[in-house]
Amino acid sequence: MKAVLKRIMQILAIGAGMPFFSPALAQPKRPVPVVKRPVAVVKHVAPVTPQLAEFNHLAAQADVIFTFPRGFKEIPAPDNDYFSFDYAMTIPGKDFEIWFTVKSQKENWASYEKSKNAPNAELANPDSTYVSLADAHAAAFTGETKYFVKNIPPEVLARYNADAGKSYLLTLLDLPATKRYKYALLITLQKDHTGIIMAVCFTNDKGPEFFKNIDRASNCLKFKPQG
Repeated sequence: MKAVLKRIMQILAIGAGMPFFSPALAQPKRPVPVVKRPVAVVKHVAPVTPQLAEFNHLAAQADVIFTFPRGFKEIPAPDNDYFSFDYAMTIPGKDFEIWFTVKSQKENWASYEKSKNAPNAELANPDSTYVSLADAHAAAFTGETKYFVKNIPPEVLARYNADAGKSYLLTLLDLPATKRYKYALLITLQKDHTGIIMAVCFTNDKGPEFFKNIDRASNCLKFKPQG
């Protein structure tokens, strides 16, 4: 009976143009708390082209992590009678590009460990390969056997989880294969028993802008941390 009377009163109130409040609606509204959601950080992700997919595969074999740097663009990596690299990129509108190669040394190290004590064994320690590989490329780029070479300091090696490394500042031969670039900085890193990273940065002007562009890509390749 109370429910019927309540419904009749509601109908009469609406008909008279008066608002109808139930006891629940008559309570003052509490402010709705504003929940601040964390702002998502959007990482730059390059489209996975066939060249990038293959490079990521090679990098994984050498325990290397590659993160595509912001502001760069993929270009075809050279693979000809003169030079063979795994990946390449440039900064659009800049006189600058980088070529990369990565090599796993795990199988070479396993073979070396297996046969190093055998009679007449002549296998070179794979952990020294990064130097011979860099020297060979430096000679091919310059036509010389003497270059300005620096050992990479331990605190810098630590940033890349590397055990050894060298940098070569090169004056290049005038070659179509290197797009007639004049100068290059060749950087090679090695992780014991694991792999090699080599990056060659090209320019026609080795002023401050060149090293600023190198810095923009300086964190794109590194070895995985131990363990």
